[in-house]
Amino acid sequence: MSFTLNAPVHSAQTLKKSRFIGCVEPAADRAAALARVAQLRAEHPGATHVCWALMAGGHSAANDDGEPGGTAGRPMLEVLRHHDLEGVLATVVRYYGGTPLGAGGLVRAYTDSVAQALLGADKVAVIRWQVLRCVLPYALEGWLRRELDSFSASLAEVQHGDGVDVTLRVPESNAAALVARINDAGQGRVLWPDAEDADPA
Repeated sequence: MSFTLNAPVHSAQTLKKSRFIGCVEPAADRAAALARVAQLRAEHPGATHVCWALMAGGHSAANDDGEPGGTAGRPMLEVLRHHDLEGVLATVVRYYGGTPLGAGGLVRAYTDSVAQALLGADKVAVIRWQVLRCVLPYALEGWLRRELDSFSASLAEVQHGDGVDVTLRVPESNAAALVARINDAGQGRVLWPDAEDADPA
């Protein structure tokens, strides 16, 4: 299961006079991540580096921002991956203190900045939703409304015509079971206007 964050979390540490300011926060995609990184650059004009890593499906990316290759962005991304995070941006602003840390020291510094921030994170499960639409007899409308809670589903739209045309929102993991339950109760009287809805698997 993947998780995202409710709110940004921060960390700060000083190593050999270099300051590392970490932040981990929700970010939907690369455009949002780049906008946030640009904002940090504006807020920290004296910073030597603003390194970042984004874990967001096909938008995932990592950037060392001038640090030696593979010492910042990629290790930060690995921390996000290790925590099963999705739709999350990690940034570390570095103010160079004049003493080189070496490749191993840099990897530890950037990794620790992200890991320390995550110690205070409020993680929430990422739920992938599926929309289902069916037409059922009027006699089943009340029954369906009562059943939805047990599948963590909700009514998105209801229209009354020859039958009750309902659009449901349900977690993907519960969709197949809900369809089976509705079909079982309907005994062949439930219509699924979109063929793919009838078999969400």
